[in-house]
Formats: sequence, C-alpha cells, structure tokens
Amino acid sequence: MRVISFILTTCVSLAVASKSPCIELNDGNKMPIVALGTGRGTASENANVDEVRHAVYWAIEAGYRHIDTAAIYFDETQVGQGIADAIANNLVTREELFITTKLWNDKHHREQVVPALKESLQKLGLDYVDLYLIHFPIAVKADGSPDDVDYLETWQGMEEARELGLTRSIGVSNFNASQVDRVIAHSKVCPVVNQIEVNPTNTQEELVAHCQERGVAVMAYSPFGFLVSRNKPNAPPPRADDPVLVEMAKKYKKTTSQIVLRYLIDRGLVPVPKSANKNRIVQNIDLFDFSLTPEEVQQINKFNKNISVYM
Repeated sequence: MRVISFILTTCVSLAVASKSPCIELNDGNKMPIVALGTGRGTASENANVDEVRHAVYWAIEAGYRHIDTAAIYFDETQVGQGIADAIANNLVTREELFITTKLWNDKHHREQVVPALKESLQKLGLDYVDLYLIHFPIAVKADGSPDDVDYLETWQGMEEARELGLTRSIGVSNFNASQVDRVIAHSKVCPVVNQIEVNPTNTQEELVAHCQERGVAVMAYSPFGFLVSRNKPNAPPPRADDPVLVEMAKKYKKTTSQIVLRYLIDRGLVPVPKSANKNRIVQNIDLFDFSLTPEEVQQINKFNKNISVYM
C-alpha cells in the first residue's frame, strides 16, 4: 500500500481559472482539496433546504469543483438542482465536477447498496458520482433499531457499485483505525478516503497519520470546530478571535477561518466547510495563495482537546 502523496497537483480536467489543486487518490483518481459541505440548509439544521441549491451554484461559480452530500442529509435533490443550474449556464461540465455522497446506516446489506446509490443518483440527476462513502460503520434497520450487518458485507456492495460504474471511487466515513485496516485486509478495492471530523479542537493526529500511511486520504468535516459558538458558550478554544489565530491571519492577510482551513490543507487533508452565505463560500476557497509553516501547524495542533463538536 503506497503512502498518500501530500503534494498538491493541478486537476487538469477542472476548468477553474485559478487551477484548483487536487490530491491523487490511491486508485489514480484526483479529488479537489476543498469541498462544499451540504446538509440541512448547508449552514444550520433549521434553515430552508432550498438554500442548498443556491449554495451549490455559488460554490461552483466561485471555483469549487467538489460538492459533498449524503442520503441522510435529505438534500441530494437540491444539490443536483444546483449542479444542473451551473451546467445549464455553462459554468462547468459534469466531467469537471467531483461529487461525493454517502450510504446511510439502514442500507448496509450487500444487496441494498447498489439500489441505494441508484436512488441517490436519481435525486442528484446524475449518471454516476465520483465518490461513494459508507457513512458510518454501524448498521440499523429501517425503524432505526440496531442491525447485525458486518461492514465488510457492506463493502462488497460498494465494490459492486464501483464495478457497475455508478461511482468512480469508494471509501468510508467515521471509521476508526482498526476498522480501516480490516476493510483494507479483506477487500478487493482499498478505500480511497476516510471522512472524519478534524478541526483544531479535535485534531485526530493519530488516526489521520494511520490513514495517510496506508494511502487513504482524509476528508475533514466540521473543519472550523468551535471557531463559531455553536450555541456552546463554554466550548474550548480556539474561537474566531483567538489571539494565536488572529496573529496568523494578520500575517497572511486572511481571516481566522481561512487560517484554519489552510491548516487542514497543510496537514494533507481535504476540508469540507459548510456555508449558505455567498461571501463566506467565496472566502472558504480563497486558500491557495499562502501556506502555513510547519511550526504554525504545530501551534494550532496544540489547541487539541479530543473534543468533538457533536459531544
């Protein structure tokens, strides 16, 4: 298993004026290193899901070529509409986009995987996705009660989806180190990605290194951590006005949010920032004219408390 390369390459197929950087996956496919995260309203749980359509369009307009969604987000239709709008207005072609979606926990039986992906594709209005992930390594029944399905069985269904051309690449999400190793050891196709929460308060250095050493790229969701309040006034630092981040932001003439996203990129990760605000969407991809020093990366690592924003 080759170690994943951290050297950022240019996605030649991606028609972006600023030449969007990519990371090469272990199957040879290239993935843009910043993805627009979606979900309910893209920004908040109570926002209107129709905002996703606009956010996707604005993101593509701003130069994003990677959009991340999931069946459980219940927004694949709106994501697809945003993509269709962008293609119709000649902003991009389908081949220039990288679309990620995920299999939910109630579809883990091998025979359920391909139909689940076909349902997602129908909602997205696409013939294929670029990356399909097992959202969690746990299975549940339709009523939400636990189901006894080994994720290795689920992975066989993922391999079948890839063989059928319904997805170009396959990977996992929220898997720990031993689970990643078990999939690698018992599969025909190695997962290309493990998507996990990574941010300054939850740096996940051991798991990130473990995946990267095995050639598995890491996508980082909830990249800002507690940089915004998240209605948790007693949450650990850093916040947006943290002096350490403010100093770096002044040095590079960026915002503290951009510093945190760049921090993840400089660790070889693919951040997945969410926003439904057009200006912030543009800001969140304006990351390629600077980089942090190794010392600055380590300085941000010191914020780690192994605390998830979902705890």
